Amino acid sequence: MIRRAQPLYRCGLEEHWHRQIGAVRPTSFARRIGGCEDLIKRLVKFAELEGHTGCVNTVSFNPTGELLVSGSDDQDIIVWNWAGKKKVLSYDSGHENNVFQARVMPFSDDRVIVSCAADGQVRYGTLLGDGKVTTKSLARHRGRAHKMAIEPGSPRVFYSCGEDGVVQHFDLREEKSTKLLTCHHFSTGSDKAGKPRVLRLNAIVMNPRNCNYIAVGGSDQYARVYDIRRVAGMDDQPVDCYAPKHLQGPGHEEHITCVAYSKQEEILVSYNDELIYLFDQSMSLGTSPQSNAEDGVKREDDGPHPESNKPQVYQGHRNLQTVKGVNFFGPNTEYIVSGSDCGRVFIWKKRGGKLVALFKGDKSVVNCLEPHPYATILATSGIDDTIKVWAPLSDTTLELPEDAEKVMENNKRRRENHATSIPLTPELLRNLLLLRHLQAPTDGEGRRSTRVSFEGWSPDAEDEETSDDGDTVNPRECTIS
Repeated sequence: MIRRAQPLYRCGLEEHWHRQIGAVRPTSFARRIGGCEDLIKRLVKFAELEGHTGCVNTVSFNPTGELLVSGSDDQDIIVWNWAGKKKVLSYDSGHENNVFQARVMPFSDDRVIVSCAADGQVRYGTLLGDGKVTTKSLARHRGRAHKMAIEPGSPRVFYSCGEDGVVQHFDLREEKSTKLLTCHHFSTGSDKAGKPRVLRLNAIVMNPRNCNYIAVGGSDQYARVYDIRRVAGMDDQPVDCYAPKHLQGPGHEEHITCVAYSKQEEILVSYNDELIYLFDQSMSLGTSPQSNAEDGVKREDDGPHPESNKPQVYQGHRNLQTVKGVNFFGPNTEYIVSGSDCGRVFIWKKRGGKLVALFKGDKSVVNCLEPHPYATILATSGIDDTIKVWAPLSDTTLELPEDAEKVMENNKRRRENHATSIPLTPELLRNLLLLRHLQAPTDGEGRRSTRVSFEGWSPDAEDEETSDDGDTVNPRECTIS
């Protein structure tokens, strides 16, 4: 019996023909076919890599895409032959807490891996010829160190960021790192005189077309771009900053969990319990929101803003638990990919924001998404202790699941409910108790009942209590919906 050949991808028929007759170069063919929507809709799970014993917080391909590196709460770093579905090497990172990121340095023959972690350390491991690994601490942030940015094509230079607001510069030829800058919140008219507040950093990324620019995001709503040639020490004046209009100004609690640069120098920003936004350089607010305020008033007086000046929005997911990543996908960054608290992977078209793929990626939460450097391959990880690798292997295109609308509506409703919840602070508790006391019935002599306190709490309690096991109990974690 003759088996019928699998059909070619619809959008690639002409490209396949040109490739067959030698009318197009292999690299051009890969770029054209790799961004095909028909290909994206064929993504299915190719492999599930098992080896960690904790949440997998980072996955990254080496520059050639042949190897995959992962790091976990178990403090181990594992190198995988993902295509062969097997472990190549596993070693103790030397970190004292959860590994947040691990990357292979370019042009290092895949023998140098740098990492950062919840212990604040930035370390590097050297893979020796006999299968052993030596590790060394390069620097330490005060607080957790979430992310690193590697200079494209450099085997030695990279940057790190941490919750201390510091961006550190590393050159593996030097003995010590250099503090590039410390990020601070933008000052407002309501700020009290004194030292500006440090911005806790969650993300750092380098412009792939110009290594002089880095973008960072952290504990406020503004993504900042710095020219590393112009910063020194405490000078943290960005050259550009970005935020959607409804999040600009004081009084917002939304913050950034991830930033990414496209090959076209666009900036992608994911917000905690908000949405994902794509900015181009024309949407910059200048060096600070204040520097743009007067110009913004003038533009509003001139009439409505054109739609082209608004960032593209991607929605349907939810980003509340953990520090969630976002990334570009496709050979020319044609797609946006994000994880979600619902355990699913979302893939949107970059232009227009249409959702084209949605599939289950974790039993709990998907945090990390790493595109292959050349092929239409995606690696993901999250709360599970495994790594999933996705490839376009389906015989047919896969439409969105039947429950897609329900999933997105549930995520939206939970986000909106959380946004309207009221923090149960000690001050609010006191006011509630006072109101309850005033509304309490009186006895025959006009006296009110005094049984109005909540169990385990009194109006005179401190803002923070200590539990029996020594942990701090913060009443601000409670909410009233």
